[in-house]
Amino acid sequence: MEDTIAAVATAYGEGGIGIIRISGPGAERILSEVFVPASGNIEARKFTYGHIVDEDKTVDEVMAVIMHGPKTYTCEDVAEINCHGGIIPLKKTLELVLSKGARLAEPGEFTKRAFLNGRLDLSQAEAVIDLIKARTDRTFDVALKQLDGSYSESIVKIRNKLVDILVNVTVNIDYPDEDIEVITYEKLKSDLCDVKKSISSLISSAERGRILREGIKVSIIGKPNVGKSSLMNALLQENRAIVTDIPGTTRDTIEEQMSIRGIPVILTDTAGIRNTDDKIEKIGIEKSKEAFNSADLIIYIIDGSRDIDEEDDEMLSYIGERKCIILINKSDIRNVVDDSYIIKYVPNASVIHASVINGEGISELENIFEEMFYGGEVSQSESMTVTNARHADLLKKADSCIDDALSMCEIMQPLEFIEVDINRSYELLGEIIGETVADDILNEVFSRFCLGK
Repeated sequence: MEDTIAAVATAYGEGGIGIIRISGPGAERILSEVFVPASGNIEARKFTYGHIVDEDKTVDEVMAVIMHGPKTYTCEDVAEINCHGGIIPLKKTLELVLSKGARLAEPGEFTKRAFLNGRLDLSQAEAVIDLIKARTDRTFDVALKQLDGSYSESIVKIRNKLVDILVNVTVNIDYPDEDIEVITYEKLKSDLCDVKKSISSLISSAERGRILREGIKVSIIGKPNVGKSSLMNALLQENRAIVTDIPGTTRDTIEEQMSIRGIPVILTDTAGIRNTDDKIEKIGIEKSKEAFNSADLIIYIIDGSRDIDEEDDEMLSYIGERKCIILINKSDIRNVVDDSYIIKYVPNASVIHASVINGEGISELENIFEEMFYGGEVSQSESMTVTNARHADLLKKADSCIDDALSMCEIMQPLEFIEVDINRSYELLGEIIGETVADDILNEVFSRFCLGK
């Protein structure tokens, strides 16, 4: 924390602007040694035009600013130099800054300093990387709301409830003969159940959060020439997959990342599944089956202009209880498929009649997709969505400790035993916001960040 650190805060490559960020006690001195204003002096929090100069040689024409702590991102003095956005000017400017006494920042070290200096708690710091990595508007919105502290506040409220419980338990343990309110097991169970309800509410959002963070794996499955590649092209709104009327055109899986109604999706178009003697096609079919097994959602396409055959029956029975959308394609030609026959095999599936080549049914597919995974809840409680796998694991462990405490209340075990589990739950929740987290966890969290952030 005594070092002054520096790094390129923008992505390497060609661009209009590239930014060098400097933070620490020597930030102002280093800026004054490398930056020469075109006129006047540098005023705090005002961009100043000038040049980066190495002895008598001009390195780059820049805009620079100095900001004094604690009202900065890191709560330290921070200087930023806006160079031309190319590799050479950034490299030369950073090398000059480092030669004046700054140290190259580690990944995430600027945000780590913001955490250590109390500007952010740990869950807010982790929301910063979620903002950077967001691939959809909805993912970005969730991360932004977590950054403002709403999620942290919910954790703090639960911990405050646990503190109240711990105080009552401890007082009854340490001063049993004093004139104090005796805590009953029924009262203790009631209070712990309130805490469990709050924790369980957060845990229930973790699967939705995983989808927002990682994206949902969707596999388009079906026999050859039913319209799988046409559907992928329609969803992507580009000709990504080759479409012909020759069965077996797609020989391998094609994977693309996209967004459907703000939901990050990893979409896989697969080879048509059928019995074949073609060795290459067989390999593609095996990959299709692998994509089927690993998918979070199956979109199974049926040619509605033809009767369902044994291969369809086999696939439908294999889908069973899995999340699935059945798309009966080619409705513009004719429809001979009975919905009730399909529902017999996949009772939980949504069925759509579509003509993918004409764009019919795509909007309905997206509606069902959105409703299936969010049910309208995300817009109401985005800040309370647990998107971090570390947090989800800690919440589950904290919930388990509360379960253990409740079990001991049921059989009226000594309060000393119950106190241990309550205190452990309190500590686990503290790891989410960084109150009780170990150094190795901190280092692991911030190692995921990019340089300059």
